[in-house]
Amino acid sequence: MSDRGSGRGVVVTGGGNGIGRAIAARLAAAGDRVVVADLDGDAVRAVAAEIGGFAVVGDAASEDGVAALVAAARDHLGVIDIWFGNAGIDRGRGLDASEVEWARSWDVNVMAHVRAARLLIPEWIERAESNPPSLRSPGGRFVVTASAAGLLTMLGTPTYSTTKHAVIGFAEWLSATYRHRGVVVQAICPQGVRTRIFDDAGPLQDLLAHDGALTPEQLADSVWEALGDERFLILPHPEVAGYYATRATQTDRWLGGMNKIQRGLEQQGAL
Repeated sequence: MSDRGSGRGVVVTGGGNGIGRAIAARLAAAGDRVVVADLDGDAVRAVAAEIGGFAVVGDAASEDGVAALVAAARDHLGVIDIWFGNAGIDRGRGLDASEVEWARSWDVNVMAHVRAARLLIPEWIERAESNPPSLRSPGGRFVVTASAAGLLTMLGTPTYSTTKHAVIGFAEWLSATYRHRGVVVQAICPQGVRTRIFDDAGPLQDLLAHDGALTPEQLADSVWEALGDERFLILPHPEVAGYYATRATQTDRWLGGMNKIQRGLEQQGAL
């Protein structure tokens, strides 16, 4: 399971566009068997045809949708070795974000991962523990696309910031609870990536691109490299590690800096 490009069974949600599409293509090119899932049927079928993968159309966030995706992927792959929980949304701005926007953000950005983990991790533990200690290898790998917003924050959008923090918290809990039982958990935390969310960020684009806006293919290369080990944080923008350390050790200084950026954006009429 740990050897990259060895015909592993991989599922990528949100695989019809952007980061998910790039990750799916990168792994398929290396020899992995890839199931791509997305609500956008035309897009995900096109990706599957392009990379030689298998398309599943549906909602990878709802309880029934996740269950249907896992069942379809197991039927096609036999065994799921890696799950990329990549589907994510950015809905609502400021305190005016509606109850519907909060609920949908929570469902897609957090509960989709909880629902997938419930179905995947018991089987992975059983697989890992079925091998003798001398041959013990990971039973499965659970990778979430969390964003640097999950480690820091994202001005303007409390729904996105809060739910991305929450999925980091859930991924940390999974790792702390199950890493000794054969489950590898990783969190992808980039800053600016040229996807639809970046394109729709408006005045926040400059903030997202502070350390360079990556293409989805560049991010996929970083993910591919990180699959060679078991590091928790995958940081395509290495500068995020320094910001994260400052946030943890000099919290008021960090918050003051973020508030200065907020005030600047307000003066520009951007927020």
